[in-house]
Amino acid sequence: MKRRHVLERGIQAVDLFCGAGGLTCGLKKAGVKVRLGVDVDPACQYPYEYNNSAPCLLKDVREIKTAELASHFVADESIRLIAGCAPCQTFSTYNQKADKTDSRWWLLREFLRVVRELNPELVTMENVPGLAEHTVFGEFLGFLHESGYHTAEKIVRCEDYGIPQQRSRLVVMASRLGKIDLLPPSHFRNRTKTVRDALSDLPVLASGGVDKSDPIHQSSELSPLNLKRIRASKPSGTWRDWPNELVAKCHRKKSGKTYPSVYGRMSWDEPAPTITTQFFGFGNGRFGHPEQDRAISLREGAIIQSFPRTYRFVEPNQPIYMKAIGRLVGNAVPVRLGEVIGKSFRHHIDSLQAAPIPTKR
Repeated sequence: MKRRHVLERGIQAVDLFCGAGGLTCGLKKAGVKVRLGVDVDPACQYPYEYNNSAPCLLKDVREIKTAELASHFVADESIRLIAGCAPCQTFSTYNQKADKTDSRWWLLREFLRVVRELNPELVTMENVPGLAEHTVFGEFLGFLHESGYHTAEKIVRCEDYGIPQQRSRLVVMASRLGKIDLLPPSHFRNRTKTVRDALSDLPVLASGGVDKSDPIHQSSELSPLNLKRIRASKPSGTWRDWPNELVAKCHRKKSGKTYPSVYGRMSWDEPAPTITTQFFGFGNGRFGHPEQDRAISLREGAIIQSFPRTYRFVEPNQPIYMKAIGRLVGNAVPVRLGEVIGKSFRHHIDSLQAAPIPTKR
């Protein structure tokens, strides 16, 4: 097939380790046609399929035959993208114990296996910056280069792209069609968004409260002691601001004094801290609401991750389990980052289309 004809076709994608669909949602916003998501967690299926109008294959990537994935690509659309974010806890700075015996270590190699067997035109992978320090990442890049891919690897500060959160991520983009790069923040003319920009107009909640019009906008209930603690907390402050009788025994020890950001309130006028899978708990980080006496709600965490406000995580009238939704939200690729990646691929293809075709002599 002639190169120009290939470039005139749209981009279609398969999203491995798709979770609740953050990356897919962003890619679709950028005009990428996502044909399939793959994840092993059953809790992912409903939010992924309902919000993104694409099927979710519940299967361990290690058990997938690439023919299963290839069947979802439409034959007359020639630019194929394999995208994904292998579980990142193994490589996170929060995980001090993980090593090569952790089974998740090998999931990036499974991602690599899929790329090797399908040989797509485009590849993207998002993960924590710590991955770049491990040999498995060097293997991944080495294979791409040896296979004729042009690559770009960057540590991205999400707040630079208008995501209301201090979150650094490693983004890899690869193309067999030509040189590629992630579009810079200046291309989008974003300003830094704050917690106030993201959350200030949501309904007020009490500790343990639920918004009747949106059950995902609910907060965990604080104990009497933690209610006293949050009332003594200042935005961007620490537990060191509290009266001594409120300070936990573990924080009075020398080893505990190095963890000042737990039991903290967010600041209205700064981006939020990194949203983790435990963001709904006041004691798990600086996840206290800037003004209300509670931790941020599930919906507020999803908004900080740039999910649309109407994004559904559970079927109507089904029970809401905070730990399950916290896991889906905290593990997600921010939707806005997925959109930036998708627009970067679209810009890449548009640039190749505009370039003159070399003539043979």
